[in-house]
Amino acid sequence: MTADHSSPAANAGSDPAADPRPADPRTVWLSDYRPFSHLLDRVELTFRLAPRRTKVAARLHLRPNPAARGQHVLRLDGEDLRLISLKLDGTVLDLTPDETGLTIPGDLLPNGPFTLETLVEIDPADNTALEGLYMSNGMYCTQCEAQGFRKITFCPDRPDVMARFHVRVEADAAADLPVLLSNGNPVAAGAGWAEWDDPWPKPTYLFALVAGDLVAHRAPFTTKSGRSVDLAIWVRPGDQDRCAWAMDSLIRSMQWDEKVYGREYDLDTFNIVAVDDFNMGAMENKGLNIFNSKFVLASPETATDDDFARIEAIIAHEYFHNWTGNRITCRDWFQLCLKEGLTVFRDQQFSGDMRSHAVKRIEDVALLRARQFREDQGPLAHPVRPESFVEINNFYTATVYEKGAELIRMLKVLVGDAAYAGAIDLYFSRHDGEAATIEDWLKVFEDATGRDLSRFARWYSEAGTPRLNLTETWENGRYSLTFRQHTPATPGQRHKSPKVIPIAIGLLNADGSEAIPPQVLEMTEAQQSFHFDGLAARPVPSILRGFSAPVVLERIATAEERAFLLAHDSDLFNRYESGRALAREMLTGLARGQGDLLAGWIAALAPVIRDQALDPAFRALVLRLPGEDDIAQALHDQGVPPDPDRVHAARKEAGLALARALAPDLDALIAALHDSGPFAPDAAGAGRRALSNALLALLSRLDGGEAARAAFKDANNMTATTGALVALLDIGGAEPELAQFASRWAGDRNVMDKWFMLQIACAAPARVAGLVADLTRRPDFDLKNPNRFRAVFGALSAHHAGFHRADGSGYRLLADWLLQLDPLNPQTAARLSTAFETWPRYDEARQHLIRTELSRILDAPGLSRDLSEMAGRMLAAG
Repeated sequence: MTADHSSPAANAGSDPAADPRPADPRTVWLSDYRPFSHLLDRVELTFRLAPRRTKVAARLHLRPNPAARGQHVLRLDGEDLRLISLKLDGTVLDLTPDETGLTIPGDLLPNGPFTLETLVEIDPADNTALEGLYMSNGMYCTQCEAQGFRKITFCPDRPDVMARFHVRVEADAAADLPVLLSNGNPVAAGAGWAEWDDPWPKPTYLFALVAGDLVAHRAPFTTKSGRSVDLAIWVRPGDQDRCAWAMDSLIRSMQWDEKVYGREYDLDTFNIVAVDDFNMGAMENKGLNIFNSKFVLASPETATDDDFARIEAIIAHEYFHNWTGNRITCRDWFQLCLKEGLTVFRDQQFSGDMRSHAVKRIEDVALLRARQFREDQGPLAHPVRPESFVEINNFYTATVYEKGAELIRMLKVLVGDAAYAGAIDLYFSRHDGEAATIEDWLKVFEDATGRDLSRFARWYSEAGTPRLNLTETWENGRYSLTFRQHTPATPGQRHKSPKVIPIAIGLLNADGSEAIPPQVLEMTEAQQSFHFDGLAARPVPSILRGFSAPVVLERIATAEERAFLLAHDSDLFNRYESGRALAREMLTGLARGQGDLLAGWIAALAPVIRDQALDPAFRALVLRLPGEDDIAQALHDQGVPPDPDRVHAARKEAGLALARALAPDLDALIAALHDSGPFAPDAAGAGRRALSNALLALLSRLDGGEAARAAFKDANNMTATTGALVALLDIGGAEPELAQFASRWAGDRNVMDKWFMLQIACAAPARVAGLVADLTRRPDFDLKNPNRFRAVFGALSAHHAGFHRADGSGYRLLADWLLQLDPLNPQTAARLSTAFETWPRYDEARQHLIRTELSRILDAPGLSRDLSEMAGRMLAAG
């Protein structure tokens, strides 16, 4: 899904005594894992669909689990279900469920195999939480990860209980629900009914059902062994002309997984369904992936280049889960990073192969720093594999996904490409059809490579971002690098152990050539030195090439050295990194009112922007200023509480100064990027448009928006349209264009999400809270639609200076709406609440304002488990 057994390795570095909070009685602990009491061989389900009174008949084929010694009862999960009947081997049982499930006493259970039958009634139309079976504009659909299946019927709802499923779907209103889908292969169908059978055992979280008035965009696929697979993307009538890119991405994903990982698809059909109301990005249910519609539907007129790239990556991610998540799943939700981290890494590899590895790596690291490093530095820090949770939905985090992927990447760097390929093949052959653990994953690599990975395992059990301090010496042709690693304390973990850190380096001569062959240093201790002899002159070091480990590098470097690396480093990531470091130092200096670093930054940056031999996508990334949240964190690291208004002003000042410096070249640079051919969502075209939009934004600060207005009028694709609109919004002059945009796209929910979001993202800080209040009064603002809510309140929380207004208006506004949303959709409310997680970095007045809002949230009657856990964890940091 795109965005949960104790051992010595799992507990290394933990410090429970450091956390004085009493344990929540609802807390689930990794150390408490026990095998389930019974094995579930087969599940037979019959759905009789009705909006308010859907009946679900379930037949579970169970037998005692020999590994679950001492467990004498059968506990079935179930929530919000009306039990109509319960039978064991045909005998009626008179048992009453509780709020979270149903217990069958041991004295009623046979010693051998038995069948349990239940009939329940549920209300999909009233299911605004969008978990279990719910309705979206007349369509029935499901979302069962992590624990949504228990809202469908009584069943062991845990990932280590895997069974084969046979599903029958019946619809009285057959004309309104002509398409009836579930997992696996279709085996029978008639007027108003269909049956599906999945031959591959799966846990309940991978169950899926969709019923509605849908049309299919179809394509054939032939696997490498010659099997034919019917591919279909199901959408609402009228949307089928926007499925071609998603289908093309799916086919390329299937081909890539066969070629790179040797993984072939294993069913006769593969279906994707686009749903408007969806809490997540997409879900990898076996053979029936359910997607947020914004990650399926795309045309040049409605989707930006970023949209096309995200669709490509998310289609790949969910397809790759067929093996890393479905065929091999996770034993318990503490192992969530096993399926998600590995699959994120695989989709990153795929996107790099489809586009540019260097650009993709830069983008991935930017995302890691913006989301995961921020998480590691605040009250919500947690290990990649947590040791406990109250609500598992709260651990679908950047740490599990993005940092989890970084651990896979590090492992590959450490063992090498060939050893990685051999270990991954062993993983598939050893654990196919199983629910695995991190220990299983690491054991495969130990067996395949002969390495001891017990120290590497600390990455999974310890929270926080290691800080890597570097000092250098040069004497008599010997150049020495001394690294010291330290991981700051995080909630519940004061003391951290040294980790294995792969450090990819290069040493450059004065002419930019490599003084030594690039290599990877393997750091294993708290402090280590590495020596390089026989050098003719002191080299310039290029450290952490490709961002070989998710750490913060602490090294004193001059502006001249950074400029040299920006101009000459053969590693594109470190060229970008050098420019980013120059920009960050310049912006923090401006925000603190210290010195004028603008001239040096512009002198280093301008030649790169003018160099038309460089990839435009790379130049666009170099041109992008660090975000305001990034600058705020840098100031906090310097011991200075960030002033959001001064940070905002510093970015504005830097952008204007750069525009003035490049002014003589802007028209020519933009003209050189013009592409008169048809729109193509490929890497080359996307790079040209990204750079063109960035330069247009600079030009608009000089010409009052004249060029941007012309670009908006002439735009023939959404990338150009939004690029011009952003340029105009940034200078406060886009009212006519906003009206034109809304008039044209009023009927397209996904496009209008951009309209909502861009206005807030580009507004002057003083206008943000009022603008949000105005937009939420519009009739097309829909509290129950997660995409629309995120478009508005995600933009509010991401607007650093607007959210952190000194009067607390941004804090109050978000808290008000989270409290409105929580009774309807606690999962989305909890995720948006993380906007408050950085509160300890600010001045005392803002800290008090945020704590007041968090306390108000926590004190609200009837607060969900999701939101109460998040608010409580953030408050506990103080």
